Amino acid sequence: MSNLKDKAVLITGGGSGIGLASARLFLEQGARVAITGRNADKLRRAAESLGAGGVLHYAADVGDAAQVRTLADRVLQAFGGLDVLVNNAGLNIKGRAVGAMTPESWQKVVRANLDGAFYCVHAFLPSMRQRKQGLIININSISGKRANPLGGIAYIAAKFGLTGMATSLAAEEKDNGIRVSSIFPGEVNTPLLEERPQPVAEEYLKAMLQPEDVAAAILFVASLPAHVSIPEMVITPSNYAYI
Repeated sequence: MSNLKDKAVLITGGGSGIGLASARLFLEQGARVAITGRNADKLRRAAESLGAGGVLHYAADVGDAAQVRTLADRVLQAFGGLDVLVNNAGLNIKGRAVGAMTPESWQKVVRANLDGAFYCVHAFLPSMRQRKQGLIININSISGKRANPLGGIAYIAAKFGLTGMATSLAAEEKDNGIRVSSIFPGEVNTPLLEERPQPVAEEYLKAMLQPEDVAAAILFVASLPAHVSIPEMVITPSNYAYI
């Protein structure tokens, strides 16, 4: 395993769920961590929960390219470079079936789940190329492998797009020392479930993956030495039939 001490890590969607759990694990390993999210108050509370001085936090909507450029300037100035980018930010909506989808709601979902990941890659890739090293971990979804209508048409399209983007990026950047990994979790008990069309029963939530489970997978990928790459990892609840 590679030593993560003093490695610079940025986690998008870091205010709750998988992002917050991942930040905690990276901090425990001695990494320098920054988190970002759209809600400044939520992000501040998340940072406080990780301990005073433990994590940097910058509010930004990754679906806005200008905000991402500002975010990158601040992170690179603070850290002097970035070793690990975790593209974790995403959202979904209640009216996700094709009959309920509008051009505006489609753009909202695709912008958050696909465009935002590209904007972050575009902003941080030059500094990674300059240093001839870097790891980009995209938190995708089973919806990026299996087009189950539960995810909704826009979310599925965005996640399939994220899969293709990551595969192409990995092939283009491998000679620059940059690795790209996609993690495809099954159902995870995170605040994203609040946007399900139907409420999820408490006993069902307990059977799902928990944020800490996915965070452990992220940490595993980030802990591997630079000569090892995991292009894709699927992680599901043990009662899920991956067919």
